Amino acid sequence: MISRRKIKYSVSPTLRQYLYHFDRLRDIPLVYDDLARFAGSMPYEDPRGKETLWLTVFYPQELMLELRPQLTKIYAELKIGGESDLHEHLTVDRIDFGEFGNSRPFRIRITNLYNDNSDYFYVKQADASRIYGLELEHILSPNRINYLINGNTLIEEHIAGVPGDVFLKNHLPRPELNKVRIAKEFTKFNERCFIRLLGDMRSVNYVVDITPDFEEVQYRVRPIDFDQQSYERRGKTYLAYRFDSNKTVTKVAFDVLNRKTIEQYVAEERSQMTRRAKVESTRLKALLGVMRREELAPREHVITLANDLEKYHGTDVFHDCKTMGELTAAHISLMLDL
Repeated sequence: MISRRKIKYSVSPTLRQYLYHFDRLRDIPLVYDDLARFAGSMPYEDPRGKETLWLTVFYPQELMLELRPQLTKIYAELKIGGESDLHEHLTVDRIDFGEFGNSRPFRIRITNLYNDNSDYFYVKQADASRIYGLELEHILSPNRINYLINGNTLIEEHIAGVPGDVFLKNHLPRPELNKVRIAKEFTKFNERCFIRLLGDMRSVNYVVDITPDFEEVQYRVRPIDFDQQSYERRGKTYLAYRFDSNKTVTKVAFDVLNRKTIEQYVAEERSQMTRRAKVESTRLKALLGVMRREELAPREHVITLANDLEKYHGTDVFHDCKTMGELTAAHISLMLDL
């Protein structure tokens, strides 16, 4: 359903100007290339002892002496604006590398020496598609996204939650789980991704945030991979329920929700997204204005997706779209009635 390796698009001067205006562009150390100079690695195992796709990497002592203060400085900039006297008690506990994905991420574990509490952030290669995905998530979803960029180095805050594949395997079958609530949230998540054309929402590319409430448990599905923002050519790749890895939760949704209820939740999500778009109208207009002028996918992807969306919606509003940015702006406008 998806391209095996997405084309990487550089961050244009116009997009950098937008990022500067909205305080995403910061003078942080350019560490990605140095992090790629690791001398050895070993498979990272999760707390249950199961091997993962991550590799824990090791560095020569002299390089690690350079990286450690740079990485703690980045963490402080991401969290508290870079106050130097507030990150002297932080240390780099572990660095993991992901060979998977387009951004080839490094996951940095930061530990507070006073209380042994740990947190994570990610260092990735800057890619325009991913940045547009992060911005659209920040503007149109109920979630706030914290990230910084400088040069080819993209810094992202860790998004907490149970990985989607783990949730579907270990949590969904539990008899005490409120299936209606997770079905409702997955329906709304599917709609959010489709409206803003975020593709490849397989179960490994989102997390489920579980929050105990005073009577029931609340769920929120959050994307963690934004590389496939407005890139794929087929409309079905923007519908999370069409992926095989999501079959179990899709079946649950159709089992416990009738058509009228699904339509209600879809209408709720569109209404909430419309409100967010109006509140952030200046920012959204600026972002889509830059996005319209940039090449974010091969021309044949734009043509094929425009045809798919025209068939889906029964309209010809996408006929004259020349870029993925134009197509994305037109789709958001059509579905949110902006």
